[in-house]
Parts: sequence; C-alpha cells; structure tokens
Amino acid sequence: MKKMHNPPHPGEVLRELCIEPLGLTVTQAAEALGVSRKTLSALLNGRAGISPEMAIRLSKAFGTSAESWLTQQLHYDLWIAEQNLGDIEVRPLSVA
Repeated sequence: MKKMHNPPHPGEVLRELCIEPLGLTVTQAAEALGVSRKTLSALLNGRAGISPEMAIRLSKAFGTSAESWLTQQLHYDLWIAEQNLGDIEVRPLSVA
C-alpha cells in the first residue's frame, strides 16, 4: 500500500465531494444519514473519525463503498500517528 503524503481528513473529503456539491446543510445531511447534527459536525470538522457503522451509512447515502471510507480513515490515522510518534524504538521479535 502506497503511503499518502499528508492525506486529508475523511470529513473534509465528505464535505467537499459529497455534501457541498448537493447543496446540503449539515442538519439535512445528518438527518439523511440517521445521525445527530453534532455527530456529523464532529466528523466534518476533523474531531471524529469514520467508524465502520458511519462508513456503511455513507456508502448507502452516497453510493460509495464502506471500504473506501475506512481506507481514507486508515491512511489519515496512520499518517497522524507517524507525525506524532517520531522514531518509535522497538526491539525486533521473532518466533523461534
């Protein structure tokens, strides 16, 4: 899997590619997804990530795959972890 350089938060992708083009408000999108406005707002503002359940909701609402949303979240989370953890010191282990 090729690493992305500074991938966008999936909430940013959701806002720019799905919600804004349809002219939806956060309230309208939240109602359609069956979640609270607070939940969707946290996702759109990068304060929450995409859970497997949310990925399924997004896939049903926007005709995308749940896997694509989870993959975006994985890439973002891994990139953030790499930035914040620096050089992780680990002692290699092997099975005899």
